[in-house]
Amino acid sequence: MDRLPGFRDFYPEPLPHEDVWSADARNYIFEIWRGVARRYGFREYDGPPLEPLELYTTKSGDEIVGQLYNFTDKGDRAVALRPEMTPTLARMVAAHSRNYKKPIKWFAIPQLFRYERQQKGRLREHFQLNADIFGETDPAADAELLALLIDSLRALRLTADDFVVRLSSRAGWRDFYAAHARNPEKEYEFYQLIDKLERQDRAHSDAKLKELGFSLDEVERFIAAATPTVELAAILKNLEARGLADFVKIDYNVIRGLAYYTGIVFEAFDKKGEFRAIAGGGRYDNLVNLMSGGRVDMPGLGFGMGDVVLLELLRARKLLPVFNAQSDVFCLIEEEALRAESLRLVQNLREAGLVADYSFTPARSDKQYKRALESNASFTVKLERQGTGALVVRIKNLKTREETTSSVDETPKLVQDRRERATPLCAA
Repeated sequence: MDRLPGFRDFYPEPLPHEDVWSADARNYIFEIWRGVARRYGFREYDGPPLEPLELYTTKSGDEIVGQLYNFTDKGDRAVALRPEMTPTLARMVAAHSRNYKKPIKWFAIPQLFRYERQQKGRLREHFQLNADIFGETDPAADAELLALLIDSLRALRLTADDFVVRLSSRAGWRDFYAAHARNPEKEYEFYQLIDKLERQDRAHSDAKLKELGFSLDEVERFIAAATPTVELAAILKNLEARGLADFVKIDYNVIRGLAYYTGIVFEAFDKKGEFRAIAGGGRYDNLVNLMSGGRVDMPGLGFGMGDVVLLELLRARKLLPVFNAQSDVFCLIEEEALRAESLRLVQNLREAGLVADYSFTPARSDKQYKRALESNASFTVKLERQGTGALVVRIKNLKTREETTSSVDETPKLVQDRRERATPLCAA
């Protein structure tokens, strides 16, 4: 039985073939994401993967339904698998904003679902780092969020030669539109055209813009000037003070078609242009008000970074570590009479925080030793009973072949100490 189109199986490495994804690589990215977000003072949250359909139509309109996994549940409710996390977050913040000090800085790593055509870098499900700030209008919050995005990528060993964050401003575009527009009611349609400029034929774009009273030439002159708005200038100054200026540039080609953005917008791209956007986001000061029916008014901003494009990029740049199954210690049970005592030793090793394994059933010594090597164990331990009846543990370093003996009680600490001094068998 095959998996559904657009969905993924995640296997431990080594992978059986190229048509599956690495659970180890996914967990590696998750650990990086969590570690960086927590260093920035962000707290982790989560929400249900199934939400009322109305949550998404309120934010994006009825046209989004065609992109969703939606159905009527057994309670006769119209529901959908979450295609994005921001509506859930806005609902949660609106419900309990009074219980949290401002600014609220939260992150999540949800699995998201969209029923759409599969293509490079886009599947029907993906995991995503979502990071958002609520309750702050100062551009310093925008700079903080951008720094988090940049450092999340830097922590994966990507450099300024690998990616750039392209900054733009909906406020800048609103001023441009207001200065040139003949029909104020077509503003969102104008933004949609700008969002597609880099993907559509110039003649087609020019014709569409002329229908709205613009020309492609004047739009391109505005983009080429790249004059920062007051808010963008403040953000650039903030990032420069952090030493992160090389990772960003003003680029008014970025406008993001989503209607709810109100301030800065941005997207991160690989500099070689081989992949879709790595991440994207911006400021959405009206969303909580919209989702709460006007009961709560709180500014917000955030970004999302999906795992599909990111994993493809890291593989292409050969930046993923080598993921080998590895244990700290393998317990050899050569005397079945000592199995109970050996199990107690294994338990003690695990309780000390060590990865310990052993053979479930009786096996020859050479077979157990081979299994220890296959698991990339750093050490083997083996219980032996002395002539006096006392038990000792023989410890062997599988890298240096050095052997030593220890008491049962002292073995966990001894292995811990030697593991910390040992050279890892798994290279990045």
